[in-house]
Amino acid sequence: MAADGVAIGTGTGRAPRGSILNDPLFRSIIIQLLLAAALIAFVWWIAHNTIVNLRRLNIASGFDFLWERSGFDIGQTLIRYTQDSTYGRALLVGFLNTLLIAVLGIVFATIIGLILGIARLSRNWLVAKLATVYVEVIRNIPVLLQLLFWYKAVLSVLPNPKQGFILQGDVDPLSPFRWLLDKVGVTTGPSPLTFHMPTVALNNRGLLLPVPVPGPDFTATWIALGLAVIATAAIALWAHTRQRRTGAQFPTFRTGLALIVLVPLAIFLLTGSPLTFDAPVLKGFNFVGGVAIKPEFMALLLGLTLYTAAYIGEIVRAGILAVPWGQTEAAYALGLRRGVALRRVIIPQALRVIIPPLTSQYLNLTKNSSLAVAVGYPDLVSVFSGTTLNQTGQAVEIIFMTMLVYLAISLTTSLAMNIFNRRVALRER
Repeated sequence: MAADGVAIGTGTGRAPRGSILNDPLFRSIIIQLLLAAALIAFVWWIAHNTIVNLRRLNIASGFDFLWERSGFDIGQTLIRYTQDSTYGRALLVGFLNTLLIAVLGIVFATIIGLILGIARLSRNWLVAKLATVYVEVIRNIPVLLQLLFWYKAVLSVLPNPKQGFILQGDVDPLSPFRWLLDKVGVTTGPSPLTFHMPTVALNNRGLLLPVPVPGPDFTATWIALGLAVIATAAIALWAHTRQRRTGAQFPTFRTGLALIVLVPLAIFLLTGSPLTFDAPVLKGFNFVGGVAIKPEFMALLLGLTLYTAAYIGEIVRAGILAVPWGQTEAAYALGLRRGVALRRVIIPQALRVIIPPLTSQYLNLTKNSSLAVAVGYPDLVSVFSGTTLNQTGQAVEIIFMTMLVYLAISLTTSLAMNIFNRRVALRER
């Protein structure tokens, strides 16, 4: 008892125990269990209703249809496919077509977006304004309308194969110098570098390109290219180690480029240029031979690339502006030129800001490729969720598999970008 007659403690030495419902750990466990039970019940309800409705409509469920004969053609394929191929083969064709568009679109959109982002910050008024107009116009037009524009208003109105654009003939890389020598009265003989350009044609059937056909001796050129790549990687590793130790720089890019280009080229010429071309030839009303890049593919690639590049350009601009101006001033104070400062100082620091939103644009481009059905390109949605679903009626399985494929592509892209992001992230000491 205290002096005022108020008890200080109970005399037992233990605090009074409250209700277990007031325990935060207990309440969190109960809430998690209730949420898990509700989720399981919801999934069971969906599955039960689906099974009941499928039985009522006499629709068989399962994935056995993947081994059945498809019975339809696909216009553009990266692997062999015929009407006798299975629905599983059709799924693979659609997946590879989608992957091709996604990979090429990401590469081209990144290059164009990087140029746009730097151009928007250019000191040249005209270049900066042109880049701004491009970004503002392209970003504010729906991507579907842009796809239809390229397909209907540009590529579909090209002339027919007989009246289309054809590029062929002999090409002399020294022709500008020969023209100049002819003007001053110097007679020149035939150029040893003159070569015949295979036929390249553009018409409403697409872009027709020659296909290289390597000869038996071309293996030496492949070996030389592989050795040049290995040598370039070794030089890059040595130059990086040397720079970290001494601070001295080495022209790795130019050295590697010279190795990769000149060494295989020298071997190619020494082995007698063992490479021919299967060029497209106009016969009747169409071309025969070569490879045709069809209008549907070009429209989809152009539309997605140019649309996504506008967003990437803004991401690059914002990333560069996020780098403190003092870094640029310090680079200039060290005597670095503007281009070198941008490559060596600004862009490496801007990457930590650029990569997270850039990943989102890569995912958006991949998912927007499902709009290919609007221009007739046989992607995953068109081939599998369209034709295959209509013929088999296996809607649940097909939609589920299509969602899993897009989910796998997106997760793989995110994983790769997260790994790259960790490599370029700033590390505190």
